[in-house]
Order: sequence, then C-alpha cells, then structure tokens
Amino acid sequence: MSQRKVPELSLLSYVNGSQSDKIKFVDDLTLGLKDYGFIILKDHTIEQAKIDHAYDMVKEFFKLPLETKQKYQGNNGGQRGYTPFKTEHAKNNKNPDLKEFWHVGRELLATSAYKGVYPENVWPSEITQLRQTFMELYEAMDATSIQLLEAIGKGLDLPSDYFTKMVHDGNSIIRMIHYPPTKGEDTKNSVRAAAHEDINLITMLVGATDSGLQLLERDGSWLDVESRPGEIVVDTGDMMARITNNVLPSTTHRVINPGDDGSARFSMPFFVHPHSKALLECIPSCVGAGGRTPDPAITAGDFLTQRLREIGLIK
Repeated sequence: MSQRKVPELSLLSYVNGSQSDKIKFVDDLTLGLKDYGFIILKDHTIEQAKIDHAYDMVKEFFKLPLETKQKYQGNNGGQRGYTPFKTEHAKNNKNPDLKEFWHVGRELLATSAYKGVYPENVWPSEITQLRQTFMELYEAMDATSIQLLEAIGKGLDLPSDYFTKMVHDGNSIIRMIHYPPTKGEDTKNSVRAAAHEDINLITMLVGATDSGLQLLERDGSWLDVESRPGEIVVDTGDMMARITNNVLPSTTHRVINPGDDGSARFSMPFFVHPHSKALLECIPSCVGAGGRTPDPAITAGDFLTQRLREIGLIK
C-alpha cells in the first residue's frame, strides 16, 4: 500500500490570509489536484453546527419505512428526491452499489432561465425541518465552492469570474447517502460505491460518519482518504478534467465495504455542477497538455444526461 497521503490545506488561509498565503494556497491546491485528484480542507467557512444538524436529519429520514421513502422517488433520473437501495451502479459495472440516497438541488427564482429545466426539489412531509436545514447547508456549501473554484481558476490562469459565471444558477446537488449494514448482501460483487469518477466540476464531501473512501493511484494501488470530523474532502470530476484537458484529472475512487457487516455509513457530498448551458471546452492554458487532443466541446446539460444514462439512473 502506498505511503503517500492526500494533502491537507487551510481554506481560511486563502479566505482571510495575506497575499502570500493566498498564492501558497493556490499553488498547493493546484499541485494536490494534479497529483492526487483530491485534497482535504482542514478548515473552511461552513459552520459545523449546520453540518451536524443536517446529519441528524439524514439519519432520521433514512429510518423511515421503505414505502414512505418510495413516495418521494422522482421520475427524473434520480436528480431530485429519493433513489432506492441498489439502483445506481458505476459506469461499466453491472453490480449495484450498496447504498440509497436523496438529492437536494438549487431552489431557483421564478425569473431564472433554468426554472423548469432542472427538476424541482422534493421534500418529505414526515421531517418538517429537512427543507430549511438543507437549504441553509446548500447555501453555505455553494458559497464555499465558489471560493474553491476561484482559487482553482487562478491556478489555471483563468479570468477571476470564469467559474463564477459557469456555476451561477448551476445544477449543483447535495447527495445524502445511507450505506446500510452489509450483512446478508452480495459483498463479493457489490461494494458500497464501486470504483468510479464523479461527473461534475468538483465534489466537496463534508465529514462522512465512517471511513472506507479510497482513491486509485497511478501505480494501480488504492490509497485511503482519511479525514477527521469537521474537514472537507475535495476531488475533481469529469467536467473539470474535460475543461483542463486532464491537467486536473478526474480520479477514480470507491467506498469499500466495512470489516463490520453490522455498521452503517452516512455521507453528504456536494456535487458542484455548472448551469446546463455552460460549454465544457478546453481552456487555453491546457490545450497542449500531455500531448492530448482535447475532447470536443459539449454543454454541461448534455454531458450530465449522457453520464446519468451510463450509471443506470436514466434508461
């Protein structure tokens, strides 16, 4: 097993620090994402109380009877509301993941160009506080993602508003995930989340309740991504890899089954997506990278649909 360790950075050094602190953060962030596809934020701008409260709500929701949860299963490729256990699978892997999840997206103003383009949120009447809790967390995550994207943009010589414009009214989602105990499941063929890459620009994972996350190193070994409570794990997705011609790669990762088949895991990644008309095309500073020919331009909406089909959420 590799002795390497995912870099830990201080977002507050970028937000509140001196000019040299900001430059160091941008350099370390760029290097970490190039080398690992992952970094860990040991501090950030999201109140821990918001995260803790949201996890309480998540646990409460997933305790509901299956028939109650199934009432909130939307016909939208799993983009909002509930997706049942063993529905999603990794691309090119027919074995289902051992998880169930719920998606919360942006609440758009009636005047937004994307009102009616993205599915509407679904809210369970059984847990009245869930909407307010997750809208507050969503806003906090959204604001932090813009700080991170601004720093990533600086490392790529992009205009300061490049990503801000791209994610304005973007289709970002919080995914609340429940990985139930694995007792009685086919753990030989299925894992909690099989090896996959994320679809989006970046993913921010706030304090999962248990470990199991691993990233695939270039030498084919798996490296544990170990974070502590209050930290955020950040990784780059396929859209970012596409924009940067793989300078910032989309790193394969997985969530392995626990040693204890009676333990559950909860996690809450925030998947940062552009608005659906945003064009995913190679940026000038990355055109000649690694001798690769850049992928052809595609809109974020078309790319999302293509990937949702590949992972079994759209037929």
